[in-house]
Amino acid sequence: QLQNKILILTICAAGIGGTFQYGYNISIINAPASYIQTFMNTTWLERTGVPLESNVILLLWSFTVSAYPLGGLTGAVVAGPMAIMLGRKMSLVLNNVFVIIAAALSGFSRMAKSFEMIMLSRFFTGVNAGVSMNIQPMYLAESAPKKLRGAVALTSASFTALGLVLGQVVGLREILGGEESWPFLLASNMVPALIQLTALPWFPESPRYLLIDRGDKESCISALQKLRGTSDLSTELEEMLAEQAAVKGQKAKNPWELFQNRALRWQLVSIVVLSSAMQLCGNDSMYFYAAYVFQEAGIPQDKIPYVVIGTGSCELITSVTCNMIIDYAGRRPLLLGGYIFMAGWAIIFMVALSQQTQISWMPYLSMACIFAYILSFGIGPAGVTGVLPTEVFDQMSRPAAYMICGSLLWFNLFLVGTAFPFIVKSLAHFCYIPFLAVCVCTALYVWFFLPETKGKSFLEISEEFRKRNFKTKTRAGFYKGPEEIKTTTL
Repeated sequence: QLQNKILILTICAAGIGGTFQYGYNISIINAPASYIQTFMNTTWLERTGVPLESNVILLLWSFTVSAYPLGGLTGAVVAGPMAIMLGRKMSLVLNNVFVIIAAALSGFSRMAKSFEMIMLSRFFTGVNAGVSMNIQPMYLAESAPKKLRGAVALTSASFTALGLVLGQVVGLREILGGEESWPFLLASNMVPALIQLTALPWFPESPRYLLIDRGDKESCISALQKLRGTSDLSTELEEMLAEQAAVKGQKAKNPWELFQNRALRWQLVSIVVLSSAMQLCGNDSMYFYAAYVFQEAGIPQDKIPYVVIGTGSCELITSVTCNMIIDYAGRRPLLLGGYIFMAGWAIIFMVALSQQTQISWMPYLSMACIFAYILSFGIGPAGVTGVLPTEVFDQMSRPAAYMICGSLLWFNLFLVGTAFPFIVKSLAHFCYIPFLAVCVCTALYVWFFLPETKGKSFLEISEEFRKRNFKTKTRAGFYKGPEEIKTTTL
């Protein structure tokens, strides 16, 4: 039982300074938006004696908001080399430096009369989130026993949702969302960083990384003993040694090598489709609509922030539920169900929006759709997408795969954030048509092309994909030389 405790504590230590920060920093920026814009204007007025025009303030604000995904993209790109050179755990520990710099910048921005410090702070916060979104699921999935791998790696999504909700709560006017306290709100992300800095160094490094990347069998066994206890480690160690033999003599791959390698074609297509769909499915845009729909439903303006917390709580509840069932239900059904339900709710939501003013109970249907959409996203796509790169790539390709995944995730977050206001403007009530198309196409892809990975060893999964990659041309599969095939067979 003690070992289960160590695994649980490792998950918590990795999560609190990891993907928790991603969710937390996305939601804390919403509450003080108007105060920060006022601060930009008064600062400029003090410097130049001329107030800023409203469209310039809006432009500066959009720079501040988009600095976060830009930082995330940078973080996703550096995460691969960090995971290879420093190891999974040490990367997560050092990653807190970015948040501490960010907290210092935003905390002192008002004192220094500099709104540029807020922009820079958001960039560093993004870098931290970009690194943790890539390395945390990798670290946890490599440390977990096979039968719990899905559930353990999926805790990354639960921590993201927990961060979202806590960010919404802390951002309430009564706590840190007031006009006087917004620098403290933006700097409050230092607390989880300090918790991780003190806790995580006490826990073991990923056993797979120690054995396969470092070739350090003793440290690997000691890490496994800490995580699993005295239970028989021979079968798990055998699997790892087989995987080590399969990638013997290979160096960690670069992202562009994955694109050139035919043996990884379907794995790559799968993570590109699913990582893109995660941001392009319109879940984050539901939060954009939430306040407007709640207002239409007759909820008083000052009560809306409390109802919005309900939407974040929805995602938290479903990602925890998904955690419990992923290793029973499997990955495919959760992804399929999630995207099919989202497609259905998107249609109802658009109908409800178009009839909002005609039929008195329509705003309540729109409200129900928002909650249902977020619930459907939380039950499958939110968590399973982050688990898959660990499962479908071998040890040498995994960091590069996460770099591709993370870069797509952040680029698409930036894309949706920039394009969504224009989509709303041009399509009005039917603004969810692009998202509906994404949900339908992704569900079709999962149905036809994605194999189930539940309960299989990494080598078994590689073998299954090898059959797909070399299905049509069995002979042509060998033209690149034996080292390409060695990654997937014993």
